[in-house]
Amino acid sequence: MVKVVKFGGSSLASAEQFKKVGSIIRAEEERKYVVPSAPGKRDSKDTKVTDMLYGCYAEAEAGKDFSGSLAAIKARYDEIIQGLELKTDLTKEFETIKKNFEEKAGVQYAASRGEYLNGIIMADYLGFTFLDAAEVILFDEEGNFLAEDTNAILSKRLKSLDKVVLPGFYGATADGVVKTFSRGGSDITGSILARAAGVDLYENWTDVSGFLVTDPRIVKNPEPINIITYKELRELSYMGATVLHEDAIFPVRKSGIPINIRNTNRPQDAGTMIVENTCKQSDYTITGIAGKKGFVSVNIEKAQMNSEIGFGRRALEAFELSGINFEHMPSGIDTLSVFVHQPEFEGKEQQVLAAIHRLTDPDSVDIDSDVALIAVVGRSMKSNRGVAARIFAALAHNNINIKMIDQGSSELNIIIGVSNNDFEAAIRAIYDIFVSSRI
Repeated sequence: MVKVVKFGGSSLASAEQFKKVGSIIRAEEERKYVVPSAPGKRDSKDTKVTDMLYGCYAEAEAGKDFSGSLAAIKARYDEIIQGLELKTDLTKEFETIKKNFEEKAGVQYAASRGEYLNGIIMADYLGFTFLDAAEVILFDEEGNFLAEDTNAILSKRLKSLDKVVLPGFYGATADGVVKTFSRGGSDITGSILARAAGVDLYENWTDVSGFLVTDPRIVKNPEPINIITYKELRELSYMGATVLHEDAIFPVRKSGIPINIRNTNRPQDAGTMIVENTCKQSDYTITGIAGKKGFVSVNIEKAQMNSEIGFGRRALEAFELSGINFEHMPSGIDTLSVFVHQPEFEGKEQQVLAAIHRLTDPDSVDIDSDVALIAVVGRSMKSNRGVAARIFAALAHNNINIKMIDQGSSELNIIIGVSNNDFEAAIRAIYDIFVSSRI
């Protein structure tokens, strides 16, 4: 079973952490492909190397002396090199970085150097081949990732290589301009590499032992999720669960490659398996609970709107004209509600309302602000009766008013709207009725 292993910034923050990572990789010969992030925080008061690079480049762009900031970054890497007793010398790389900063190579180039330099160290430490992501992860000039072109060129390069370190987070255009994924993009690089290499498993190592049923900041010591499907993960990631970058599933999903979320500091833990599909039911009726605060519900009422062709399209056009995306749109015979992010809506509310009146001629329009949305997700829900009723009962028992409930046609998720003030209490109530009561 050949594996890609990706390690996050906290896993590579120091020489001590590097040694843990080295032990994990060397423990299994099958771990042939490694994706490192940039060094993260060594403690709560520390600064991530990527943030140091952003700050250093800002000084360079402003025409200030950035030599001190660059020296501090080099010191972070030298500390790791010395702690690992390596002979790696990054002097030439830092000279190149200094020159490119002076020539204003761009903030994405600056940010990418954290992974690039850590990749060089990791390759030397393991005795693997270093492969610069700028050579094989392709973007177009607008910064759009070219998935199929990348897969073709990366697959070809890997055929002649045995054990590889490919730094995460970045790639480049055809003319060599460095482009980066969004924050957490090393997860995506690992997925891209897994697809191109045709591996059996993608292990994503971080500082937690997989996904938990819900946010541990809201529920104390929530139960772990042993296995979750790509679809369930997408739903939870979209609603705020952030262990894995939500775009990381797409490359491996095409190839049916599972992802295993593991803990660098507790390698004995099995973690969470993310799979395309499974016959295994969830340990509980639900798989996970996640949510976000800060939504507005715009409620449109018009008699017999259901018989008016194009009504929904015109209602959404009112938001589109102001550049506002909608999150959910539950409807009834004479009512339609559109949920949008409150910060986006507040500055444009009057023009949106005017557009709704102009385009739909409603009987009334009402606004409900400070709404939180909670997603209850689980592949086992469709085979269990009364899931929605149990949610209603749990919230009613805790005196929480439900502003909206919307179930997807796949029966994979139920979205509940509650007041921002009831957000944490609602999650605890749902967790208690589906999970705590089963333990």
